[in-house]
Amino acid sequence: MIADETQGQYVQLAEIEIDPAQLESYKAAVKEHIETAIRVEPGVLVLYAVSEKDNPAHVRVFEIYRDIDAYKAHLESAHFKKYKATTENMVKSLKLVQVTPIMLGAKAK
Repeated sequence: MIADETQGQYVQLAEIEIDPAQLESYKAAVKEHIETAIRVEPGVLVLYAVSEKDNPAHVRVFEIYRDIDAYKAHLESAHFKKYKATTENMVKSLKLVQVTPIMLGAKAK
């Protein structure tokens, strides 16, 4: 990815703490949500969900959207609203951190 390609993109990191007793249910919900968002929303460029190896209930989601409008549209999508409703009682805390890309690199598949 060339630096110019990141101009105007909306990039953030979601830091989520999950109720450990509901972790498997949360993983299923976030997987379904990400698969749908990537498939149906052209403005959703990257959604990576990972959990800490030594503390799996601490989840991070790295998000890249085409622009702020794509992010706003994502928040209004039916699949995002379903994800939020499904996971509402699983999430103990959520912090959204807006970030600025320094360098994003990925191999073409």
